[in-house]
Amino acid sequence: MIIGVGIDMIEVDRVMEKISKNNGFKEKVFSQREIAFCEANRKEENYAARFAAKEAFLKATGLGLLLGNDLSKIEIVNDVNGKPSINLDGNFKKEAEQNSWNKIHLSLSHLQQVACAVVIIEQ
Repeated sequence: MIIGVGIDMIEVDRVMEKISKNNGFKEKVFSQREIAFCEANRKEENYAARFAAKEAFLKATGLGLLLGNDLSKIEIVNDVNGKPSINLDGNFKKEAEQNSWNKIHLSLSHLQQVACAVVIIEQ
């Protein structure tokens, strides 16, 4: 059963502007593993796509930031074939377990100027 669907689009420049300020935004929003991935691979587009995925996930939950605002606990990872998925930790993981969110689907897309993500949560 589908619990929720979320979609988000964001301008790549908008995310990079926040990251370039060196005010801790990058570390608050992205895990160390995400940062390492993005810094090594099409940095701007990958940061933006991951940010969009986190926003899409929050929308799909129907609870948004009521679950917490430590977005680094929503981690976007890729398997060996490049397929993205979401790993949850902290309050996000606890909520997923309590509500039996057994499957979280993620699709990312990005161009030089815009990134988007779609998340579907199933029970």
